[in-house]
Amino acid sequence: MKIAKILNNNVVVVVNSQQREQVVMGRGLAFMKKTGDELDESKIEKIFELQSDELVAHLTELLSHIPMEVMTTCDQIITLARGRLGKLQENLYIALTDHCNFAIERQKKGVPISNALLWETRRLYPKEYALGLEALEIIHSRLGVRLPVDEAGFIALHLVNAQLNGEMPEVQRITRVMQEILNLVKYQLRIEYDEESLSYQRFVTHLKFFAQRMLSRTVVADDDMTLHVAVKDNYPQAWQCSEKIGDYLSAQYQRELTTEEIMYLSINIERVRKECLPKDSP
Repeated sequence: MKIAKILNNNVVVVVNSQQREQVVMGRGLAFMKKTGDELDESKIEKIFELQSDELVAHLTELLSHIPMEVMTTCDQIITLARGRLGKLQENLYIALTDHCNFAIERQKKGVPISNALLWETRRLYPKEYALGLEALEIIHSRLGVRLPVDEAGFIALHLVNAQLNGEMPEVQRITRVMQEILNLVKYQLRIEYDEESLSYQRFVTHLKFFAQRMLSRTVVADDDMTLHVAVKDNYPQAWQCSEKIGDYLSAQYQRELTTEEIMYLSINIERVRKECLPKDSP
């Protein structure tokens, strides 16, 4: 494996057999080396095999000025997250490492940033938030920096983003839309959510992808009108609530819901409504 470019003593770029660039990292990997030299493979700690040339270029630029310890720490966090959440988009390496490095620098300077979506993130994305808390412990253990709990929320949103394949501002908008809909359902039906229930978790998952489609203007076409009528007749409260959500989204986001979207909202709302009813309710 020959060096194509040296970024610093710990990071180099190589070209693989398919003529694609790879970023290779290891302590002292490029010490006393020059372009064209063979790598000492015993020193390799991580090979980034990104599919996009653009991502390789961004990662190359990032690694040229971020400490290796921060990069390996973020790699440990991402490995943990992949084990819990499954497939994550490749750009997470860049987005999360850049964010964590900046957060660590801010913390050292005494300039923390508050997270306005922390409460919503904790409720809507419990798995990702739990990983965010673990990430703070990993950062503290490996780098000796104690980041505030707000950063667990930011890390969680990066993980959500990596599952949705969107940008961070989009994830924040998705989270706000989800919270708005949850509040509408709560107050329209006068219920309190059981956030540990399966129906609530399913509803939140549905809302996550529903909000993403809505904000990207992806329309779900009407399909089976017979089923629409059956859902409307059998779940009148949930259907009425879904129509009110549609009115709200039309006014706030200029997005008209199709009958198909109202139907799926109604099915999920009905599940939640039933689990939140008092035991002596019909």
